[in-house]
Amino acid sequence: MRLLVMITLLWAGPTAAQDVALHYLHVRVPQPPTLSALDPIPEDRGIAGAQLGVDDNATTGRFLGQTYTLTTSDVAVDADIAAAARTALAETDLLILDAPRDAALVIADLPEAEDALIFNTTAQNVDLRDAACRANLLHTAPSLAMRTDALAQFFVTRRWDDLVMIAGGDPGDQAYAAAMETSLTKFGLKLDARKEWRFDADMRRNASAEVPLFTQDFGDYDVLLIADELGDFGRYVLYNTWLPRPTAGGEGLVAQAWAPAVEQWGAAQLQSRFTDATGRNMTPEDYAAWAAVRTIGEAVTRTSATDAAALRSFILSADFELAGFKGRPLTFRAWNGQMRQPIPLVHPRAVVATAPLEGFLHQRTELDTLGLDEGDSACTAFD
Repeated sequence: MRLLVMITLLWAGPTAAQDVALHYLHVRVPQPPTLSALDPIPEDRGIAGAQLGVDDNATTGRFLGQTYTLTTSDVAVDADIAAAARTALAETDLLILDAPRDAALVIADLPEAEDALIFNTTAQNVDLRDAACRANLLHTAPSLAMRTDALAQFFVTRRWDDLVMIAGGDPGDQAYAAAMETSLTKFGLKLDARKEWRFDADMRRNASAEVPLFTQDFGDYDVLLIADELGDFGRYVLYNTWLPRPTAGGEGLVAQAWAPAVEQWGAAQLQSRFTDATGRNMTPEDYAAWAAVRTIGEAVTRTSATDAAALRSFILSADFELAGFKGRPLTFRAWNGQMRQPIPLVHPRAVVATAPLEGFLHQRTELDTLGLDEGDSACTAFD
């Protein structure tokens, strides 16, 4: 279908030049100290994905008279976020946002942003797709609920129904744990036991002694869930539990939007282009930023419009779809602005499964079995 559209557009001949300006706004949040520095955050995380999206848009755009430009800015979370956003909005009404929940709402609620189109590429808070949704804020990052629903479907499929959890103390860990418990209930499962990780000792030295004792009173179980969004302690739980059991969540089997192991459906080509450009692997944040920019490019190509209102209307319509190298076209939920997308379940070296899994049905699309369905969302901004 997309090829047919492209042939039609090219056959129509040259069109009037269109300049599409995008702005990537990064709200910088200090990272808490972790026990290990094995996984440093790339300085260009997210931005590199957005730039690849611009390059991909230009591949088609140059035949259609479209020119894409990407401007980036960076502001500390305790600085004047509103001023930085106003500066960006003075340049364009198309924003790619890498910001935590509260900062995203500050920006979306600015009077200058009322008619803008903003893409959230990092904040996974469920309430941004629920009661705290905003009509001008679309989400290419999956919600926590989408990720935990993906794991819950896998547990049901494997008949792993004796589940226990260790949750870290960071707010992100607690939010993940809450989302996981909601997902388990949604799919008819329950958590048998939960413990809070409150160690302040150096687990690099003590894990083999501390973790077996910490997990001993879980008794028998099928899988140990780890709520560790910081990547702080989960790695020390692996292979140190009292019973030899699989882990999932923050370590072991992980549900995330993108991973180096994703290679099917042309994904290897996207991975290699990104690696060639940056010298590193593509992260979930890079993928979400790439998808946001490509969403804009696809909408501009299909509508010949560049204003935020027209693009938003088309993106939320049944006519929009994006080839996202995940095996299914990516579309947006018209009731809360969330991008529908399959969620890979991975370990560092392979994809184990991709949710939604076979057998989980929905009257609209199986992708809506992941995350908040229309009847479950309290979002009214899209009415």
